[in-house]
Amino acid sequence: MTRALVTGAGGFVGRHLVARLRAEGWDVVAATRGDADLADPESGRAAVRAADPDVVFCLAAGRAKATAAERAASTAVNTTPWLVDALPPRCRAVVRLGSSTEYGASASPLAEDAPLAPRGFFGATKAAGSLLLLAAAAERGVRATVLRAFQVYGPGDHPTRFVPTVLAAAAGGATVPLTAPGRRRDWVWVDDVVDACVRSAADDALPPGQVLNLGTGVQTANEELVDLAERVTGRPIARAPGAHPGRSWDTADWVCDPSLAHRLLGWTAGVGLAEGLRRTWAAR
Repeated sequence: MTRALVTGAGGFVGRHLVARLRAEGWDVVAATRGDADLADPESGRAAVRAADPDVVFCLAAGRAKATAAERAASTAVNTTPWLVDALPPRCRAVVRLGSSTEYGASASPLAEDAPLAPRGFFGATKAAGSLLLLAAAAERGVRATVLRAFQVYGPGDHPTRFVPTVLAAAAGGATVPLTAPGRRRDWVWVDDVVDACVRSAADDALPPGQVLNLGTGVQTANEELVDLAERVTGRPIARAPGAHPGRSWDTADWVCDPSLAHRLLGWTAGVGLAEGLRRTWAAR
């Protein structure tokens, strides 16, 4: 039985990954913030040693940045090369869930050779963490993979995020504050991302240090997603265009080139946005 350590197991993608692994018979150590303080290297190392994993899925992410202390803690969580130092000899792979915000804005689909030009604090720390992890893993001879996911959505996402906000408005009649028209994203179904994580851990033929982008290759404007949600739910959704200031990483174009993940992993996003919204609505 393969033993896996999942950091960030209490998060959105982490919960889905843990459920998938356990359903497939993995022995899973699910590490949440209550189990280990990953902002403290010694606490993190102790958690890794105690887990004694064959595979590590590094999904923990820090986002708080309002104060200097929060920025320091988030940076420590997002840049954890010490994790590799604590790995037992039996560990054969580390899979890190990165972020498409590690890249700069681009009018073309983003492939893995796109320059790192992070948009905002979170993207900068994630990019640094990806580079540090790959360097540390190469020195230890551990196969590491970074998966840069685009806009992940699905059941169990944080209620303040866009898709839960839109579907809650469909259910309760609230008004959705929208960004200025034309802000597009590549929406990728959470269990498709989980599938890429599992495939990356299992595929020993995957080159060490590989970076793979996870997305659908299709981008959808925020207002178009609300239109689609109306059709899926059969309910009108009130909206206030321009009422939301947007995020620092919002762009007119933000779409993945998923061809390398398909070629190396045999992975393709299997759930389109309409079907994903239907499933998320049904799971409420």
